[in-house]
Amino acid sequence: MSAAAARRRKQLAKKASLSAEDGGDPVSARLQSLLDSTDKSEENAYEALQLAQSQVRRAVKTGKYDEATKTAYDVSLTLLEKMGRASVASQLLAQLIQVLNETHTACTDEWVAKFGKLDEAYRKAVKADKTLEDEERDRLGRLHLQLLRSAVKWSDTLGTVRYGHQDLHELLGRQCWRMAQIYQEEDEQDAKAAAAHRPNGDDDDQDEDASIPWLRCEAVTHLSLAEKPEVIAEYLKTLPAPTAAETKTGHTCPAAERDALLTRSILVLSAVENLRDGNILLRAYLADIEDRDIPTLQKSYTNKKDGVSPSHAIFCSMILRICEKEMKTGPLYSWLLKSFNSELSGMFKPDVVKAYCTKIGRVYFNIQPPPSMMSTLESMMGGMGGMGGMGGNPMAGIDPAMMQQMMAQMQGGMR
Repeated sequence: MSAAAARRRKQLAKKASLSAEDGGDPVSARLQSLLDSTDKSEENAYEALQLAQSQVRRAVKTGKYDEATKTAYDVSLTLLEKMGRASVASQLLAQLIQVLNETHTACTDEWVAKFGKLDEAYRKAVKADKTLEDEERDRLGRLHLQLLRSAVKWSDTLGTVRYGHQDLHELLGRQCWRMAQIYQEEDEQDAKAAAAHRPNGDDDDQDEDASIPWLRCEAVTHLSLAEKPEVIAEYLKTLPAPTAAETKTGHTCPAAERDALLTRSILVLSAVENLRDGNILLRAYLADIEDRDIPTLQKSYTNKKDGVSPSHAIFCSMILRICEKEMKTGPLYSWLLKSFNSELSGMFKPDVVKAYCTKIGRVYFNIQPPPSMMSTLESMMGGMGGMGGMGGNPMAGIDPAMMQQMMAQMQGGMR
């Protein structure tokens, strides 16, 4: 027997042995050999991806749903941890989310923990790959955002926690903030180059999910739903203080980002009836972030002649205090929204802000929005993008006696 024939016989024997060990399935055997190999080349990774996708599709068609999700997860994790191929793994991760939804796989604590491992492995793989160009690194970051957004929606639909599992919200919130920070650094280094491949928040809506303002808004929204007020406070601490132009009475520029994100967070927490974390966040903000003390803020809020716009911190405090009262304080809530309307309208995506306000009015004070707005409200809630609009009949003017009473109650509640 020639040497070539001997080698061929040995190869066939090894292939038969692998097939026998894997139930006679040569595809599974080849997939496992690729995953076990020390060859971390992109070629091997793509071959493993194609084989895994084939295995997942076949398992779904034959009703082996647990096998399908297990294969997608295990291979994705190996592609990330062992091969460091985030781009390749992202395709299989997208299939994993699709299969979880198609097979109505329940969102369990075990699966949430698995997504935590995938999140960590994905970020490490991207960071460790020094060959990635900036645009590719940006693309992979956005793909990761899409994955986490899909995971949150899946957990909302097939989980037991309203609005989605808190741990998944935290993963998504942190990733949104990381992406915003990366984009800000790019802008500072080269604004024109950054604008060439990423919008700045003023461009078409199709790219707004990648703008710095929206990413930060989304971050605090998801961290609010994750019940992480301390994380929000730490992030807000990194933002610059409001400028004189941003706090001037009747200012035409948008509200200071730090103030606006605080207000958005408090509105989200109030809308989902989590006043506990709202108070935790506000206390942390006043203690460690806000430069002015409470008496100064209160005095300025009612003083129309000092040239300073109403304080977001005081507005947030009054929102929390009113929501803690009886339903009969609804008129006060409507008046408060009207008196602060100019600031709310100047925040990023004011329609979403108004949606939160409507949800609060409906939950705490039975202020019902118009029927047309109700359908929009429910749609926004389902998409985690918002929870209602301003609704109700705001009272014209300011009642000084009512304001003084509210200020007194608020000061006692924040000590």
